[in-house]
Amino acid sequence: MYDQNSADQIGAYLKEHVLTIAVAESVTSGHLQAAMSLGMDASQYFQGGLTAYNVGQKCRHLNVEPIHAQKVNSVDETVARKLAVEVSKLFLSDYGIGITGYASIVPECEEEGLHAFFALSFRYEVVLEKQITSSRPDGFETQVDFANQVIAEVSQFLVSKKKRP
Repeated sequence: MYDQNSADQIGAYLKEHVLTIAVAESVTSGHLQAAMSLGMDASQYFQGGLTAYNVGQKCRHLNVEPIHAQKVNSVDETVARKLAVEVSKLFLSDYGIGITGYASIVPECEEEGLHAFFALSFRYEVVLEKQITSSRPDGFETQVDFANQVIAEVSQFLVSKKKRP
């Protein structure tokens, strides 16, 4: 179900460099945490995660600014960046992943379709961010698709970072 190859590449990179990661997710509702926890020796690099599904919990636990969050229904790049940075602070990790979006069609996303924003932070600075889309037929499949896209993007980022001088 999960892109285990990419998740294993993330784990190998983090173990090699003695780094850790944590996840704050909304739209994926725990799938990123599940995928990260399945890696070999995951407890050596995966600090944990938090699923904050509504605006109130994002504001309370991850310091998302409430007026902005209400205005955008908690779905934009600003919120994703905040989730990534704050979860790494909360879990004392080097890297943080934040994701927020829509896994089912609601009025707010009828024009754009199913989409999410994710960000990766390293020591409280955002180093990668992207909008992703999905055309999966149901919410569960969309959540897994988003989780796999994020895992693949983060893996590619870390692998390319490893190849740089």
